[in-house]
Amino acid sequence: MTRANVVFLILGGFFITNAIVAEMIGSKLIYVGDPNWKLGPFGPFAMSVGIIPWPVVFLTTDLVNEFFGRRGVRRLTLLTVVLIAYAYVILLLTMRVPATSFSGVDDASYNKVFGQSRWIIVGSITAFLISQLVDVFIFHALRHRTGRGLLWLRATGSTIVSQMIDSVVVLYIGLALPLKWGFAQYASVAIPNYLVKLGIALFATPLIYLGHWAVARYLGKSVADALSEQAARDHATAVGGRRPLAEG
Repeated sequence: MTRANVVFLILGGFFITNAIVAEMIGSKLIYVGDPNWKLGPFGPFAMSVGIIPWPVVFLTTDLVNEFFGRRGVRRLTLLTVVLIAYAYVILLLTMRVPATSFSGVDDASYNKVFGQSRWIIVGSITAFLISQLVDVFIFHALRHRTGRGLLWLRATGSTIVSQMIDSVVVLYIGLALPLKWGFAQYASVAIPNYLVKLGIALFATPLIYLGHWAVARYLGKSVADALSEQAARDHATAVGGRRPLAEG
């Protein structure tokens, strides 16, 4: 196994694990700020605890984008979707098996938590596919314009747009539909969810540089640069044979 394969395996492991954990815990909502505060018809404002693992997903997505390109992101995305669907099947099967009389978690509690997660999973699969496709396109479109420079711009810019799509879609399918929320309730959750994700993306920018440095140090600068350039060329070829502007 090459060092590049080791990096991809590690990044993929963190990517998949955090994405699946986010699906499992996503049905729990917590308040953002004062639970009594409202803004007109909106509020109190809340967000899903599923946001907690997403900084790692942001970071790994950007690093896979940078060094392994659209093919790497596509492979991880499709694998993650399959594993999320697999998790859904396991949850469905376990909800059909009755709990013992001495179980610490009874059927009603178990089904209430993980039954609602089924909707989160359906919404997440849809949102995940769309947002990841958008993310990789914007990331490499900015890479085409800036060359190797401005890593923060392509990492943060792609996340800002893709996570807006992800937040809107997953919360509508995963929570608004099954819980029959009105628009005001939906907006009171969707808006803070996106703003928190946006804040995390901005705050995590130094971590992107730290991750980039760690990968380059492990692989060696020449290998890391070659992988990055190959990722950019592959995307340019896929969207029409363009070469990065900054490189001629």
